[in-house]
Amino acid sequence: MNTKKILSIYAMIWLIIFGSCKKDDFVEIEGVCPVVISTIPANGATNVPISQLISVTFNEEMNPSTINQATFTIKDGSSVQGAITYQGTTATFAPNSPLTPNTTYTGKVSTGVKDKTGNALQTDYIWTFSTGALLSPLVILTDPDNLESNVNINKVVMATFNMPMDALTINSTTFKVGQGGINIAGTISYTGATASFTPTELLKPNTTYTGTITSGVKNPAGTSLVSDYVWTFTTGTVMAPMVISTDPSNNAVDVGLNKIVTATFSEPINPSTINSSSFIIRQGTTLIIGVVSYAGLIATFTPDQPFFPGSVYTGTISKTVKNMDGISLTEDYIWSFTTLSGSTPIVISTDPQANEVDVPINKIITATFSEVMNAATLNNATFTLKQGANTIAGVVTYSGITASFNPTNNLLSGTTYTATVTTGAKNGSGTSLANNYIWTFTTGTVVAPTVISTDPSKNATGVSVSKILTATFSTAMDPTTITGSTFTLKNGTTAITGVVTYSGTTASFNPTTNLTSGTTYIATITTGAKDLAGTPLADNYIWTFSTGASIAPTVTSTDPTSNATGVSLNKTVTATFSTAMDPTTINGSTFTIKNGTTAVTGVVNYSGTTASFNPSSNLISNTTYTATITTGAKNVSGTPLANNYIWTFTTLTAGPPNVDLGGVARFGIIAGVGVSNNAGFSVINNLDVGISPGVRSSVTGFPPATINNGAIYASDDISPPGVAAMLTMAKNDLVEAYLFAEGATTPAPATVSGDLGGTTLAPGIYKTTSTLLIQSGNLTLDAQGNANAVWIFQIASGFTTVGGAGGSIILAGGAKASNIFWQVGSSATIGDFTSFYGNILALTSVTMNSGAVATGRMLCINGAVVMTNTNTINKP
Repeated sequence: MNTKKILSIYAMIWLIIFGSCKKDDFVEIEGVCPVVISTIPANGATNVPISQLISVTFNEEMNPSTINQATFTIKDGSSVQGAITYQGTTATFAPNSPLTPNTTYTGKVSTGVKDKTGNALQTDYIWTFSTGALLSPLVILTDPDNLESNVNINKVVMATFNMPMDALTINSTTFKVGQGGINIAGTISYTGATASFTPTELLKPNTTYTGTITSGVKNPAGTSLVSDYVWTFTTGTVMAPMVISTDPSNNAVDVGLNKIVTATFSEPINPSTINSSSFIIRQGTTLIIGVVSYAGLIATFTPDQPFFPGSVYTGTISKTVKNMDGISLTEDYIWSFTTLSGSTPIVISTDPQANEVDVPINKIITATFSEVMNAATLNNATFTLKQGANTIAGVVTYSGITASFNPTNNLLSGTTYTATVTTGAKNGSGTSLANNYIWTFTTGTVVAPTVISTDPSKNATGVSVSKILTATFSTAMDPTTITGSTFTLKNGTTAITGVVTYSGTTASFNPTTNLTSGTTYIATITTGAKDLAGTPLADNYIWTFSTGASIAPTVTSTDPTSNATGVSLNKTVTATFSTAMDPTTINGSTFTIKNGTTAVTGVVNYSGTTASFNPSSNLISNTTYTATITTGAKNVSGTPLANNYIWTFTTLTAGPPNVDLGGVARFGIIAGVGVSNNAGFSVINNLDVGISPGVRSSVTGFPPATINNGAIYASDDISPPGVAAMLTMAKNDLVEAYLFAEGATTPAPATVSGDLGGTTLAPGIYKTTSTLLIQSGNLTLDAQGNANAVWIFQIASGFTTVGGAGGSIILAGGAKASNIFWQVGSSATIGDFTSFYGNILALTSVTMNSGAVATGRMLCINGAVVMTNTNTINKP
């Protein structure tokens, strides 16, 4: 094998080995980076014995001399003293004295540990364990390290914990960085197990800073750091960036007129600081316009126009330019260079081009030169325009390397013109064009713009008095010619004031005030309006229209309607108009609601043709309100209502809150000691039957009584499991419902007594201190349209309905049996063939006489429920 090949192989091996591990002293033989593969105790271990020997096992044999008190440490805030031994691939730390109980320790193996070939541990290996049941949170790593020097001044200071922490506890109070006892400003963030402090400004060079993590930092379980963690670090010396070269160099001569100027820096620069304010080129006091860019170490200035020949230019890189660490140049960097002397100038382009056709009649003619010209030599004598033998008047200007001829008047359409730049035009060195430069062009045929439509259209009638007039053209127009002088509106000879605007191909005239109803107006677009080529309308465009007669708007409907009753308490009141209204006139002043003389607060909105009043809080029950739309409400033409529109409505009578039956709601019958069906084919539909604490043997008469879509449950049932507990809970819920109904006081209970037969009752609470009858006729319960209406009857003693000609319950106005509650202090009796509605909550017993039908529930706390003969209970 030849020497070159051996060297090549050796180089490849060296790259592979040396590239694989950091912190090496020499080129290794094996090239294997050592790592810690296990520890005793393991990371995060708790309840570690205080006599524990601490060990670290590596993936390969290590150099024993590198494992010592400096590279293998155990700390509990301060360093733990102990003896270190090494055997095989394991290093062992034997503390000089037992570990402290209930203490969290941090173990660390540093990158100073190396294997036998010199490969170092790539990063410090850190782990924690506790001699108690709780692993306390600790700071196990900081960046910069404690006592680290030469820290970058743009350093983000970080602290890593041994476990995830509560991010809310990591803030400006618990994570501080200070210098000389004064905390510096910064932004704090937390992710993973690492908190970061980003200083608001760069750190000072050669300065010592102190980082502090206080014991206010906690983990998610609320456990704090045992004590404040404090460390220090020192920033390094800062070197300012420099400009090390320029192109052209300082004092360079004969620089090309199209030169791109560059400046090279000593180090990478923050690109945001390289711009047209920090990199400038001047010719004397004149600032040169160009584009600044930056790549690598080089800033580039590309002029928009070639440089002047034989001219001195000055380049400046200002000290606002900064490196990536935010360090500025110490001072402005300034250099100069001189362009090469001029040669014979030439015209290199024109606009229009030679022999161009269809040139716009408002064209400005330009000629661009090969180099910068003497502006004084570009004038009406050296830059001319003719049509045949006729000289065209115009103004000559010069900028950059381009001369412009702006004709005083538009050119003629379909006409050939000759432009000339004579040899009187000279460059900055006084050198003339070698020959006159002559070219011709022809204008296009001109088509005058026209008005193709208007709104209102010509002779329109019934036009809204708030109308904005528009005129649409056949082509795009010159916006500067569409003004209050060229677009006018008159009533006879009286000019109407307004604002004229232009967009797309449409001009708009917005009158300052509404037009007058029933009036004829004249609109005019004059020939002063021109298209983009400068061509005016051939004639004034005139049209007329008439506004409509003023018709007052009306309120066509309201919700609630006038004199409505039973209106819900959360009602949003609306009024619909005969026409679209001006939304700005529909507000809390023009749409009001009052209770007597007291105004109701609310929010007024308007959409379509409907105004809405949404009260801020619910209306008061059983109260008459007055709503008013005043004449301040106007339509979009500004016409108000002829008169105030006033209507009234009355809210519904609110009943008491509903009684929550809870778990007993599933039962049509529940009793304490017995349930019986004495005779006949009684039926319970869609409800269960229950007894507790009574047992199943106390339920009799089933059959012939039947239960459709339900079942019987007794306290001694063993199947299915949990029946007894379910019944106990249902009875408890019944007691709670009974007590709630008995104690209900809102709204205030109405006192009743004796016989309620033949009466009608609104929702509410009705209380008697003795017994209650329904005998001399039916009792009607009227919900007045409120589907949620509730009745609670508080009966101190017995409750009886008497069958026959009367004694039934009649529901009206949307009343529901489920919302009717009869709280009975002793026993209830439902009379023969009575039609009954509601839930009976009886303390002692309930009896249903022959043929009685109930839509509701027969619920008894202590005694029995008895069905006498062929009774029906339906789910309410």
